[in-house]
Order: sequence, then structure tokens, then C-alpha cells
Amino acid sequence: MEAEGSLGEQLAAIVARLPEDGTLTLSDLLAQLGDEGLLVVALLLTLVFLIPVSIPGVSTVFGAAILLIGVSRLSGRPLWVPARLAGKALPASRLRPGLLAGLVWVRRLERVSRPYRLRGLVEGRLQGIVNDLAFILAALLLMAPFGFVPFSNTLPALALLFYAVGFIQRDGGAVLLGHLANLCTLVYFSALIGGGGLAVRELLQRFAG
Repeated sequence: MEAEGSLGEQLAAIVARLPEDGTLTLSDLLAQLGDEGLLVVALLLTLVFLIPVSIPGVSTVFGAAILLIGVSRLSGRPLWVPARLAGKALPASRLRPGLLAGLVWVRRLERVSRPYRLRGLVEGRLQGIVNDLAFILAALLLMAPFGFVPFSNTLPALALLFYAVGFIQRDGGAVLLGHLANLCTLVYFSALIGGGGLAVRELLQRFAG
């Protein structure tokens, strides 16, 4: 990926080179990025979840890859992706348009992101550990089995987007938004689980009565 242009423009150029038909694998996406940073990889994998449309299998594959990126950052070791995960085939005809639509969020965040804003949230070993753990949490939330529920992928994806841009730009404000999105996701999922539990209990009581 060339260094010229904004982050959004660079990502758009990558997505434009991807196939429109057939299947697309995680290894295909990684090949397009070459030796670029892990955060750019995470940004690209996050884009498809920024619109409320579910693509079967994507949240598991991409979420696992983003999780491995978070673990790599936290441990300080090179990224390792299992061959089975890297070779998982996904529908290019649905994935590519989703990636392009998700770029809108990157461009929006680029306009409001400020390098070195609230730098106390992104500088220092302790802050790095906390932020990487929060990044991993967002990836796990993205993989949660709620893909059929509206915005269940969008909320953790927003958290990951904020984190990635915040880490790249050293923007504590963006990282803070990532923490907020993570919190909103936890509240939303808790409400889903709690509501589902109540519905099941009421159903069981009706059958028992």
C-alpha cells in the first residue's frame, strides 16, 4: 500500500483492487496489505461491520484475525494466523461493497481525529496494556453469536475503528470513544441476554402452568 494520501484514501485503494465476484479469503486481504502495520490490517477488517448488514461467517473470521492482532500487540510478538482461518472462503460479491460502505466511517473519523490529543490516554506502558486489552475485548465482542441482531456487530466494530485510528494517530480522544463504544456494547449485549433469559423463563412458566 502506498504511503501517499489519507488513511481513508489508502484503504479505498486497497478495497478497489479486491475482486468483485467469487470468493475472498483473509490471506487475500493480507496479501494486498503486504508488510503494512497491524493496525491498518485491523482497520480494513473492521470496515465491513460498520453497516448494519450481516454477512455469514465474516464476524468469526475477521473477529478472530483482529483478536490475534490485539494479542500480537499485547505480547509484542509477530502476527500469526492459522492456515484454516486464513483460507476461509467468503463471498466477495457481498464483502467488497460492505468494505467500501464502511470507509465512510473512516473518513468521518479522519475529519475529527487530532494527533496527540489527550496523549495521556495513549502514552505509557500501563496505558498501552489497558488499551490493548480493551482492543482484544472489542474483538471478542465482535465474535459474539449475536450476528442476527441489528447493530450487534456495528457497536464493537466502531470500538475497534476508534481504537485503531486512535493508536495510529496517538489520539487519546479517539481511544476514549473506543472505550465508550465498548461500554455501550456490553450494556447492549447484557440487555439482549437479560431479555432473552426473561423470555425463556416466561415461556417455561407458561408450559409448566
